[in-house]
Amino acid sequence: MRKTPDKGPGHGAALDAARVGGQTTRMLILKIFRSDEWAALQTAGRTIGAPIDRDDGYIHFSTPAQVGVTAAKYFAEVDGLMLIACDADTMGAALRWEVSRGGDLFPHLYRALTLEDVLWAKPLPCGPDGHVFPREAQ
Repeated sequence: MRKTPDKGPGHGAALDAARVGGQTTRMLILKIFRSDEWAALQTAGRTIGAPIDRDDGYIHFSTPAQVGVTAAKYFAEVDGLMLIACDADTMGAALRWEVSRGGDLFPHLYRALTLEDVLWAKPLPCGPDGHVFPREAQ
C-alpha cells in the first residue's frame, strides 16, 4: 500500500475513512458548480472556477464530510447545481489543505481544474430539507 503524506491536522481522519480492508481508496474532493459554470468547464475543458474562486486565487473544494454545510451555506435553495468529484491524490502539489471554516482543513486547488480531473459529475437537486446528495458523495 502506498503511504500518503501527512497533510496536517484533521486530514488524517479523512484518509483513514478512505482506507477500506487495508487498501486505500480514492480520496474524493467535491466542488459544487452552478449549471453555467459546469457548462463552461465542459465547453472549454478547463476552468479557474466560480467568481469566489477567481477572487480568492484558488478553487474551493470540500470533502464529503464538509460539502453538506458548504451547500447549505453558499447554495441554499439554489437549484440546477452539479456536484463534481475529483481524486485528491491526482492533483499534485497544486492541491493544498488549508484552514478555513470552523478551523477545518479544506482542499484548495491552485491551478485550473480540467475535465481530465473530474471523476464524475452528478446533479445536486434541492429537496424539501436541502440538497439531495448522490450516494457516491456520502
